[in-house]
Amino acid sequence: MTVLLAFGWGILGAAAGWAVRWGSVRLARLEGLEPKSLPWQVYGPPVLSAALFAAFALRVSPFPLLALRSLFVLVLVQVIFFDFEHRLILDRVIFPSMVLALVVSLFDNPWWAGIATGLAAGLLFLLIAVIGAAIFKAEALGFGDVKLALFMGLLLGPLPTVQALFYGVFLAGMVSVAIIIWRRSMKGTIAYGPYLAAGALIVLFQLP
Repeated sequence: MTVLLAFGWGILGAAAGWAVRWGSVRLARLEGLEPKSLPWQVYGPPVLSAALFAAFALRVSPFPLLALRSLFVLVLVQVIFFDFEHRLILDRVIFPSMVLALVVSLFDNPWWAGIATGLAAGLLFLLIAVIGAAIFKAEALGFGDVKLALFMGLLLGPLPTVQALFYGVFLAGMVSVAIIIWRRSMKGTIAYGPYLAAGALIVLFQLP
């Protein structure tokens, strides 16, 4: 029964991933951006969503919790692919997601833990962004990353947020080193949001 649920939920994830891509294209145009149609941009969201939905269905119960976490999975998938493509985390996506995560966090024990974690994570990344801009005279972190960190704190709570941020920073660091070696240059930047979102997905999957 669990395998059948995972299979069916994976198919639903693929359909939801197509919807994410469709919505991202339209949101991009609202922002004055022109989306492209490279294979990873078109097929990435449905393929990743299908795989994640199936994996979560094998691990998470009861069904209402699975449905809720799958919704947050779609948010993080959208962040990953949109930020890779446009170097932007949309307020139209992250703000409603924050509100939903805030509502869910009120049912935690203690109820204020998610709120405190979100504020702490957001302030930490804001501080890093301001200090980085002052030192390097360039944008070290975007304010989209600050809002994403706040969302992660609301969604995951104290210790899981620390773990997710660690995973995200580690993944971003590994990719940065690989790019430096490949290009033989330290010039350039990477989109940080996808790696933070990947860290959040890893921890969200591990949550009991």
